[in-house]
Amino acid sequence: MSDAMHETARQPAYLALADGRIFRGWAMGARGVTTGEAVFTTGMTGYQAVLTDPSYCGQIVTMTAPHIGNTGVNEEDPEARRPFLAGFVVHALAETPSSWRSTASLDAYLKEHGIVGLAGIDTRGLTRHIRDAGAQSAAIGTGDPADLVSRARATAPMNGRDLTGVVSTDAPYEWTKGSGAWKSADAEGPGEGLHVVCVDFGIKRNILRCFADLGCRLTVVPATTDADAIRALKPDGVFLSNGPGDPAAVGHGVALAKALLGTVPLFGICLGHQLLGQALGGTTYKLKFGHRGLNQPVKDLATGRIEITTQNHGFVVDPASLAGTAEVTHIHLNDDTCMGIAKPDARAFAVQYHPEAAAGPHDAHYLFGRFIDTMRP
Repeated sequence: MSDAMHETARQPAYLALADGRIFRGWAMGARGVTTGEAVFTTGMTGYQAVLTDPSYCGQIVTMTAPHIGNTGVNEEDPEARRPFLAGFVVHALAETPSSWRSTASLDAYLKEHGIVGLAGIDTRGLTRHIRDAGAQSAAIGTGDPADLVSRARATAPMNGRDLTGVVSTDAPYEWTKGSGAWKSADAEGPGEGLHVVCVDFGIKRNILRCFADLGCRLTVVPATTDADAIRALKPDGVFLSNGPGDPAAVGHGVALAKALLGTVPLFGICLGHQLLGQALGGTTYKLKFGHRGLNQPVKDLATGRIEITTQNHGFVVDPASLAGTAEVTHIHLNDDTCMGIAKPDARAFAVQYHPEAAAGPHDAHYLFGRFIDTMRP
């Protein structure tokens, strides 16, 4: 099929922002209309991990890398049982994947899971607009662009939304799988014999793989599990996971962290970091467009070491609100926002970034070892 005929066969579709800006492209994935918060991520690879990261629940995610879909999708890389994001936007869609691991094309995967997508738009222009105007509600789909603008304006903002119930497990389960078939989940490691209870606010599977690789025994529990139920499991430590939405709205998570604080070692990542911060008396606030990508520079204030990290968040802890109650351990070098906190006398610490998401560098893997050291008698 010639390019001209292929273009004619494509169904026009649009992305409309709440501020009235419209971007034209063509429909991919499931057909229909979807709404959510429009955000962008700067990773040049790893789009399947982005699609299946539960922290993107309720968001329309734009990939800034121009060519997406060239490796298709596979059955090994998903970070959750299904995608939870509201929509997916790319510039150039690779319709014929080329990878020995591929089991389906990106377009087919989106159709299978009912994810409305948009391709062919000026993603650079959209990214620059979000950077300048801020993340905001949006709608994508076919039909009248003016109607899409109206739908975007009627969509609730991310502020005030607790989405953990959408993505969390319904029942507790044990996790034993490591990071690959070449590694045994029950191999002896520094965490051998330690029982970690992971509170699933939207947990990524690679977090569980990292713990399993170190020999920990893992029990994953729903987001609404209370402190007494967790204590009954006799954990050596409790992990507070990543997840979507506004951390200030996740009151049950803050209450849980408060109840456990000082009674058992705690480690939090992303949303877990924000919940621990609130449990320590701090507050959170929303960033203009967030930090989402694979190359975010973070400084460890104790060592002066710079880590290249993966991040995905729109909210952060206000470090001033923790003065006198906890210490800030890491900062983002792009804007000096809080990337890590600790309460040593309570054996609790957390980071805003994702040490399990090693998209090249493994700079932050030491944090899992630090948690194991904290759990040791």
